[in-house]
This record gives sequence, structure tokens and C-alpha cells, in this order.
Amino acid sequence: MKKIAIAFSLFLTATAAFAQAKGTQNDPQAKKVLDAVSAKFKTFTTVQAGFTYKIENASGKALSSKTGTLSMKGQKYRVSLGGMEIFSDGKTVWNYDKSSNEVTISNLDASAATLTPQKLFTNFYDKDFYSVLNGEKKQGAKTIQEIEMTPVDKSKAFHKVYLYVDKGTQTISSSKVLQSDGNRYSYSVSNMKTNTTIADTQFTFNKASYPGVEVIDLR
Repeated sequence: MKKIAIAFSLFLTATAAFAQAKGTQNDPQAKKVLDAVSAKFKTFTTVQAGFTYKIENASGKALSSKTGTLSMKGQKYRVSLGGMEIFSDGKTVWNYDKSSNEVTISNLDASAATLTPQKLFTNFYDKDFYSVLNGEKKQGAKTIQEIEMTPVDKSKAFHKVYLYVDKGTQTISSSKVLQSDGNRYSYSVSNMKTNTTIADTQFTFNKASYPGVEVIDLR
């Protein structure tokens, strides 16, 4: 199950950056953009998004590329990425690994240190980043705002995060994390639907739908 934890955390790191930056002494223009993204997110009752997750080396050579989906409703969420799935009904978390047909069940830790997709879109983190708005550029019909994030703590595994915001929709379109080892982790949102109907059953693991699954219950 380590693979899903690593993949999920790297995917979330980029989105976490903007929430972390909100409390620091940052470029006022960058803060204005980030505040607008956060405020817009809070108007959504549900979110469904498709994304592409890529890993490149320092030379820009692609090492891995996977597509995934993310669904959120209140405190519930579900993430699918490369044969891995995470379900949470807000109380319990199921980590499913398709390759081994194994699911690990644990209680959701409600402490402030626990990452959930919902928390990453609110003013939740400590003052860990400085941010600056680098400007705007056209991407087709869209206007994209680039925000450069630098961690205050230089010992972190990454030294820079670039966040790209769709100015028209005030939502994140893509992000790139530059690791200290030279690798680059990025994701881009391919589609997003908000305020749609999602059944609560989508956020719980149904053992009957996974014949022969091995269950590891850590609760």
C-alpha cells in the first residue's frame, strides 16, 4: 500500500501549496488570487475532476504518466490513480490496491496533521510558503495566472511549486512541484464538474464489488 500513499501525497502536494501560502507574508496580488480560489471552492457542494499526473527528470524526460479522477462531497472523497483507489466517508478510509487485490481499512484521523482533499482548499496549513504572482499568459481561450511558491523551510524535499490558476473560473488548472533531487511532479486538470449529484455509496468500499479481495482492517 506504500505506492498509493506516495502517489496520493505527491498529487496533493501541489494543491496543498496554495493553502499553505495564504497565511504568510506574500505578494498581495498572489494572495488575492489564492483567496479567490479558496472562496470559489467553498461554493461547491460536490466536485468531480479528471487529472493527469506526470513525473519528469531534471532534463524534462518523462518517467511516468498516469490519469486519475477525484470526487468530493462534504467531508467525503474518492481518488482513483493508476490502479489505486482511496475511499473515505468522512470517518473511515479504504486504500485499495488493484494489483494485489488488497484493501486496507483505517479510521480517518481528524487531527490537523491529516491531509484530505477538502482541507487542501482551505486556510489550513502553517506558514510554510512564500508566494508571488509571476504574471498571466494566454492558453487557448483561457487566461492562466502563474503563482510561484517557495518553501520557508529549505530542508523540504522540494524547493519550488508552480501553481497555475484559470483566471476566468478561479480554479486550479495545473501545478508543478520541483523536487530537490531534480525530478518534477506535475498534474493538470482535464475536466471538472461541480454541484452535481453524487451518491454517498461512491465514497465507501463495497467488498462485494471486488471478488476475492484481501481485507486488512487496522481500526
